[in-house]
Amino acid sequence: MTLRVDVVANRRSHSWSLPEKLGRVAWRFCHPLFRFSPRIFWGWRVWLLRCFGARIGRGVHIYPSVRITIPWHLSIGDQVAIGDHAILYALGRITIAERATISQYAHLCAGSHDWRDPARPLQRLPIHVGADAWICADSFVGPGVRIGEGAVVGARAVAMRDVPDRHIAVGNPAKMRVQT
Repeated sequence: MTLRVDVVANRRSHSWSLPEKLGRVAWRFCHPLFRFSPRIFWGWRVWLLRCFGARIGRGVHIYPSVRITIPWHLSIGDQVAIGDHAILYALGRITIAERATISQYAHLCAGSHDWRDPARPLQRLPIHVGADAWICADSFVGPGVRIGEGAVVGARAVAMRDVPDRHIAVGNPAKMRVQT
C-alpha cells in the first residue's frame, strides 16, 4: 500500500502562530547584525540572541557564521563554544549544557515531519546536549536526540538515537562505544 502525500493539507496547516511568524521575520531583519559582526564580538552576539529570547550563560563563544533558526528556542549553558558554520535548526527546543562544544559545520536539527500522516505535519522535537559533550565537525544530531554528559559525536557521524553519557558515536548511522 502506497501512502499518498496530501500536499494541500500540509500547506493549509498552521505550524506557526502569528507572534512566532513576526518573531522570525524580526530575527531575519536583525540577523545581519549577528552575521557580519567581527569574530571577537562574542558578547555582542550573545546579547543579540538574548534580545530574541535565547537563554545563554556566561563565557559563551558563538561564531558569526553560525546559523540559528529560532533564537527563543535556545538554552545554552556557561562556557559553551559553537563553531563556524554550525547550524542550530531550532524548530523545537535545543538545550546545550555547560562546557559543551559544537564544532564547525555541525548540524543540530530539532524539527521534522510525521511521515506516517499524509499531511506531513511539522514535529518540533527537542535536542539536549549534555555538559562537556562534543559534537564534532560536520556531524548531524537528529530531532528528539539526547547527547549524554561527556559524550562525543564523531566527525561526520549521524546521531539519530540517544548517545549515553561518556560514549562515543561514530559513523552513519552512528555506532556507540564507551570512552576508555
